[in-house]
Amino acid sequence: MITNVINRKENIPVKQLPVISEAEWEVMKVLWAGSPLTAGEVIDVLAGRMDWSPKTVRTLLNRLVAKEAASFDPDSRPYRYFPLVSEEECQRAETKSFLQRIYSGSFKPLLVNFLKEEKLSQEEIAELRKLLDETSRPDGRG
Repeated sequence: MITNVINRKENIPVKQLPVISEAEWEVMKVLWAGSPLTAGEVIDVLAGRMDWSPKTVRTLLNRLVAKEAASFDPDSRPYRYFPLVSEEECQRAETKSFLQRIYSGSFKPLLVNFLKEEKLSQEEIAELRKLLDETSRPDGRG
């Protein structure tokens, strides 16, 4: 469930994002890709990649609605579902959660492990350098 917290910097209420399970992520990816969608349309899209029954997909949609990650138009028949949170917001929250759980909030060990394991192209390295240069400037701009 979503809870409200206070943004200490600006002292205003901020909505926390819901915690979404791996299975719920799959449903949200479908909704983010194109919505509003009926449960039947979500089921059809997921049939190509997941071995889930229609009942499972409907249960996941109901959980996402209960968590306030998605909603539906009550005036449409059948109901048409749509996301209430953006993919980018959820990715950012999941990244912060992962960083906190696995690396005690420290980004450097994550980056070191990633760079040791991944083979990056020269283009990817240049893009990373550019991002690092931009974020290391006092004003945070490039």
